[in-house]
Amino acid sequence: MSTNNIVYKITHWETWDWRIKYIPILPLWFWHCLRSRSFWFFTASNPRLAFGGFDGETKMSVYDHLPPASYPKSVLISPELAYAEVENEVRNKFKYPFIVKPDVGRMGLMFRIIGNSTELQLYHKAMSVNYIVQELIDYPVEVSVFYYRFPNTKSGTITGLIRKEFMEVVGDGQSTLVELMIAYPRIRFRLEEMKAKHSEKLQYVLNKGEIFCLSYALNLSRGGKLVNIEHEKDERLLKLFDDLSNYSGTFYYGRYDIKCTSVDDLKQGKNFSILEYNGAGAEPHHVYGNGYTLLEACKILSDHWSVLYRISKCNKSLGINYWNFNQGRQRMRECKKHFSALRKADLRLPVF
Repeated sequence: MSTNNIVYKITHWETWDWRIKYIPILPLWFWHCLRSRSFWFFTASNPRLAFGGFDGETKMSVYDHLPPASYPKSVLISPELAYAEVENEVRNKFKYPFIVKPDVGRMGLMFRIIGNSTELQLYHKAMSVNYIVQELIDYPVEVSVFYYRFPNTKSGTITGLIRKEFMEVVGDGQSTLVELMIAYPRIRFRLEEMKAKHSEKLQYVLNKGEIFCLSYALNLSRGGKLVNIEHEKDERLLKLFDDLSNYSGTFYYGRYDIKCTSVDDLKQGKNFSILEYNGAGAEPHHVYGNGYTLLEACKILSDHWSVLYRISKCNKSLGINYWNFNQGRQRMRECKKHFSALRKADLRLPVF
């Protein structure tokens, strides 16, 4: 790593490994565990999501608790299916291009846009776990909304609202893709990964003004940019998420990732689609993109953990038990193994 990159990383806490960023507030997490008398107190936060939606929940199980037509058309595919069966299933329900992603996923691992049968076959061959084929939602705006609601209340709170932007380079008519990547500041810590993913296109010269998307996954960890749009929060937006939260009485604490035609349309409850809902393990993305110091970010994260504790405690009083220690430990082991396999597969499979 160059000296400039080292200095940049030291002075920009947002680029640090997430485990380092959370060290200052870990004592608070253990305090909540102690006062709950449970290491997995958060499992009661979203009672109908496995593990409270902290980790390892399936996307299809989340969709089961959303209103019909509020999420993209999706089909679950087993890796054990013969490819001919997969192709037949897809042909009857989808048009190219469409999305594929693991049913249990994280950080955009193995997220791909499939443009033809050959790409789908390569993806199916690379997958060893269940995955989802999903219609491609081409709405131009993607936002993340962090929302919580206490049990036995009808209205909650939106704590964060951000817009996501792709990691893209723009051609000048002379530079190759790899030259544009090297000159692109946002890729400085992921350059080798991007070179591997786009290995077949590195010498491609982009036309002037041509946009090349380096990653279609809009997670911060995958290169997405988060832009604060807190000023857009209002009563109309809150009502929409109150309605979603109350639809099945399932979602009390977490983050919605949504595509829409515009934020105003979203407020009106039209032209939007919920891509994902992340429960107890969701990070409040609004700590990024707002110019917060590490101290300010830690305060926001601490406040959210306190809310998570209070919601879980309230549900516990209503008869929702916390997972026992062995249950939680087994889940974490399974997740570690699962995501390790996905990381390896993601590095091997090119971006189509």
